[in-house]
Amino acid sequence: MRSAWLIPALAAGLLLAACERPPVEMVQRGYRGTGMDQVYNPRIAATQVALNAVPEALPPAPADGPTAGQTLQNVKVLGDLSIAEFTRTMQAITNWVAPKEGCGYCHNLQNLADDSKYQKVVARRMIEMTRHVNADWKAHVAGTGVTCWTCHRGNNVPQQTWFRAPAQKGTFAGNRAGQNAPAKSVAYASLPNDPFTPFLAGGDEIRVIGAGALPPPDHGKSVQQAEWTYGLMMHMSQSLGVNCTYCHNSRSFQSWDQSTPQRATAWHGIRMVRDLNTAYLEPLAPSFPPNRLGPGHDAAKVSCATCHQGAFKPLYGAAMAASYPGLAARSAN
Repeated sequence: MRSAWLIPALAAGLLLAACERPPVEMVQRGYRGTGMDQVYNPRIAATQVALNAVPEALPPAPADGPTAGQTLQNVKVLGDLSIAEFTRTMQAITNWVAPKEGCGYCHNLQNLADDSKYQKVVARRMIEMTRHVNADWKAHVAGTGVTCWTCHRGNNVPQQTWFRAPAQKGTFAGNRAGQNAPAKSVAYASLPNDPFTPFLAGGDEIRVIGAGALPPPDHGKSVQQAEWTYGLMMHMSQSLGVNCTYCHNSRSFQSWDQSTPQRATAWHGIRMVRDLNTAYLEPLAPSFPPNRLGPGHDAAKVSCATCHQGAFKPLYGAAMAASYPGLAARSAN
């Protein structure tokens, strides 16, 4: 008798395992009848608050007086800041990246001008990258900007990074093409689980369908390419904690004139990530020790999750960069 209800109960449990238990909250983001609603789970949203907490800004420092470049040795970035603002910025970076290790994480404490630690070489380039984002990628970060905290959140290494996936060899049974191996990167779907390499390090087109009913053969979009695109979209949805309709109208995913303004912001964001990965992060591979490199000996790279970490805006839109003028608005170029 027990087995008569046990098997159906187990089957029901398996079917419902991927479902969220109610209640959930819905927010309408498009015209009525379009189904453009965002679905939020208040229990998950509550956990995101702590992950996106913003540390209190350090007290302001005088901007006048001798600059760091005039006073200190081997200052290659931030040298345009006053000594007071330079010291304040260095203290903030320490708090954001190495709160346990302190200044010694990047510096030789016996000779602060020394460049022997790889962490200092990398940190210098990351400061240049932060300035580049804040000055040259306003189409994505707007006036909010970014700081080291945006990605690091008190960790030496940002928790949400990625490496190029090792090449897969086909067998007599075929080539899985990175599919059917559910991974967190694509929300545990069976889609290709490395959508980062072609789209966030390379410049592959992000397409699902062609612009016409019968596109020319050389412009057709294959099913495989559509699957790679959906893998990236699953990553973006999970990274921002939103549905597809945050950017798209589901009646016509490709249509720009029916999409939300957030789609344009995301378009710039994808290209910003490509820029950071190819111009700043991948060239740093020779500076890292072997234990900091991936299986293919490449440096860790960024994705949407690196900054967003489950929030539709990193840190829910807190404008930390405005409190640190040394990071806020100077181009590295």
